[in-house]
Amino acid sequence: MSRRLFLGGTAGLVGLGGTAAWAADRYLVEHAEGSVTETATAAPTGTSTDNGYTSTTTQLSIEKVSTGSGSDAITYFVADIATTDATMIRSAFAKDTFGTNIIADPSVIAQGKNAVLAINGDYYGFRDTGIVVRNGVAYRDQGARQGLALYRDGATRLYDETATNAEQLIADGVWNTLSFGPGLIDGGSVIDGIDSIEIDTNFGNHSIQGNQPRTAVGMIAAGHFLWIVVDGRSSGYSRGMTLPELAQVFVDRGAQVAYNLDGGGSSAMVFNGALVNNPLGKGQERGTSDILYVAG
Repeated sequence: MSRRLFLGGTAGLVGLGGTAAWAADRYLVEHAEGSVTETATAAPTGTSTDNGYTSTTTQLSIEKVSTGSGSDAITYFVADIATTDATMIRSAFAKDTFGTNIIADPSVIAQGKNAVLAINGDYYGFRDTGIVVRNGVAYRDQGARQGLALYRDGATRLYDETATNAEQLIADGVWNTLSFGPGLIDGGSVIDGIDSIEIDTNFGNHSIQGNQPRTAVGMIAAGHFLWIVVDGRSSGYSRGMTLPELAQVFVDRGAQVAYNLDGGGSSAMVFNGALVNNPLGKGQERGTSDILYVAG
């Protein structure tokens, strides 16, 4: 949700000695672990409208929802995606490089992949744990938390990373994994306790609770997905959502599974190269390490 170093980045780290040098190296300096080699994504061949896209395999629509007013106003965007080929749901790394602290704006990453629709991912590059399988390739195998697995057949499941490994997941047909959380919905019901969970409470992070900008993904049925981006921290426009509020949106729309991703200033939705939402009410993206996108 937030990756602010105490005292605010490099300026606040000057003169703090060995701990500061370690923190700067760990959380600010790019560390490439390998380039990504994959076939370039072809330009979209379907038909786009102002709020949707249709091709031979995929149909999607984007809805803007506004509720409440004043300090209780909430604005969020729902992408409803149905595809007969779940491998059209793909991931991409910033600068086509796997590693830590390597970032680019979601729209820039999306443009490089000819993405029809994109959202920010799980910001895998801020941590060195988790299982990272992207487009059928394993990049990291350090199980640590509850993850989300997206299968080649369009199924989507929550799973315990510590109870399996990347090799087994790929053998079982997993196409992409996400490692952030928590899971919001399982079996069509809100998961108990999500209003008290903290994740990644390591140096530089804080709780994901309260009213926050959000990004989350869900599945209604195999091949039928919901991607939701909630704006926040902008009085009179959108206060953000709590995790239970976000979970309820998924339930109301028929989701069987849903999972929380990186949020805050990272929350972004990009359609045909243009930013759809209004991050922090400023209309400016924040760099992130990865995106999920719909290929054309």
